[in-house]
Amino acid sequence: MSWAALAILGFVTLQRLAELILSQRNTKRLLARGAYEVAPEHYPFLVLLHATWLAVLWFFGPGPPIHLIPLALFAILQLGRVWVISTLGERWTTRIIVLPGAPLVTSGPYRWVNHPNYLIVIGEFAVLPLVFGLPMVAIVFSLLNAAILAVRIKSENRALGR
Repeated sequence: MSWAALAILGFVTLQRLAELILSQRNTKRLLARGAYEVAPEHYPFLVLLHATWLAVLWFFGPGPPIHLIPLALFAILQLGRVWVISTLGERWTTRIIVLPGAPLVTSGPYRWVNHPNYLIVIGEFAVLPLVFGLPMVAIVFSLLNAAILAVRIKSENRALGR
């Protein structure tokens, strides 16, 4: 197992754990302000998909060589992830939480795209496995992610009145 692979996978794992903590904190705050969750039934499948994706990458990924072009693309996606989270601020969660009366966010990447976070996740599911030379992992998990996102985006659009 290379140090580079350990560093990359360690970073992504810690990032996801930190995001879950941030999401839980934001969700509690939003619910305390009168928000409500939409379509919670799909959420365990979303978490399972992300956890399985990471586990598969930990199992098959660590080992030379690291492919630098996909790694550079993944780094760019991380900048987009930070941009989305910072734009939404306290309204960012991993769940679909609606705060009645709050206007839709239209700044940052939301100026151009309704669901920039999902575009980033789509990219991550496709690109990170390629860093480790795992195209089949990229394909399989991209297809599974597409199935969950189809449900999620439909539910979110309905909840937001789109």
